[in-house]
Amino acid sequence: MGTDENVRTGRHCVFRMHVHLVFVTKYRHKVFADRHLTRCEEIMRAVCEDFEAELVEFNGENNHVHLLVNFPPKVAVSKLVNSLKGVSSRRLRQEFPDLIRHYWRAQRLWSGSYFAGSVGGAPLSIVKQYIEQQNRPL
Repeated sequence: MGTDENVRTGRHCVFRMHVHLVFVTKYRHKVFADRHLTRCEEIMRAVCEDFEAELVEFNGENNHVHLLVNFPPKVAVSKLVNSLKGVSSRRLRQEFPDLIRHYWRAQRLWSGSYFAGSVGGAPLSIVKQYIEQQNRPL
């Protein structure tokens, strides 16, 4: 496979791993304005740095956000998600009291569920074909 400037290296590995994450607000309340999303991106970027991950892309609408994260293999996606959702929920509710009125009982900004999909590289059919065409010794 060819060289790629987006390939990262660790002490014992070479990798390029991306995950597409989607977080939805609790009860699908439409609570976000541009100022909320701008601050949410800053918070999530800082959390990713703590995990030695990179927030490649971020955007959202009034009731959900999309993230594209480049992460090292030592990071469990579930732990990254837990931290992203927990820290952003706490910080956003502290900094924007207007969000609290939507969640006075739940004390949570995000729904308990999330979407995570692996992305990047070649389609699975191409990877499968590449593996099949390896020169296996006799």
